Amino acid sequence: MHHRAVTSPCRAVRAVVTGAVVASAAALGPGTAAAGPSWAPAAQATVHPGVVTITDGGQCTANFIFFNATDVFIGQAAHCAGTGAPTQTSGCTAGSKPLGTPVTITGASKPGRLVYSSWITMAARGEKDANTCDFNDLALVKIDRADLDKVNPSVPAFGGPTGIVTGPAPLGETVLSYGNSPLRAGITPLSEKEGYLVGEEGGGWSYTCYTVTPGIPGDSGSPVLTHDGKALGVLASLALAPLAGSNGVGDLSRELDYLNAYGGLGRVSLALGTEPFHSLLLPS
Repeated sequence: MHHRAVTSPCRAVRAVVTGAVVASAAALGPGTAAAGPSWAPAAQATVHPGVVTITDGGQCTANFIFFNATDVFIGQAAHCAGTGAPTQTSGCTAGSKPLGTPVTITGASKPGRLVYSSWITMAARGEKDANTCDFNDLALVKIDRADLDKVNPSVPAFGGPTGIVTGPAPLGETVLSYGNSPLRAGITPLSEKEGYLVGEEGGGWSYTCYTVTPGIPGDSGSPVLTHDGKALGVLASLALAPLAGSNGVGDLSRELDYLNAYGGLGRVSLALGTEPFHSLLLPS
């Protein structure tokens, strides 16, 4: 049993928001990433990782773009649709708004729809593994077809993702994230964060990271990349103890494996970025 004092950095923050195109996903292995559909040019795309999503008033930051054989999705944290207190972190017992809930995606002309939630799936399955319940925190929002020509999967400021981390990431690994909390008043340079991976918990389901400025309310769901641009995970929590100011990051490979096993969407893959990856703040 592990003990942590956390708050989900996206609850009850209000603002505005909005959210790419698809080719068939090949029969890829677990935790997959692929180039996928034809995307809008990055400089012109209005729907991409790092945009704001709003689910019934709760604001979060989108992480990555995903696709299956028929649709394109934008990812957010499952708790972004949660109905309980911010300190309720077990997806197996916390409440969630239902599948089909409209989600405003910054940059899109029409709302997306919540089509997968790890929380809803775990509750329906009667998931018993405590680590899975505590740290599996991924949701997908289906992007309306009217907005598919507005989507690009590249992460602002950094580019990529270049792939997906499928094994344990070493402590001390450089990590990068892009948060879009309204508390930053739209100041883009404050959204770009670099730091280090300082711990692991939940049997590999979650990492503890320190960045130059920590994720704050509104940053939940943010994309987290490694030093070489691979997708590491999804920012899920802000720790108050024992490492104050650190962030919990759910392991995307495990979360995607769970989605593909039980999500009912067919094979879903992470879309690779079209822009070259580069680090901004820390020396290489």
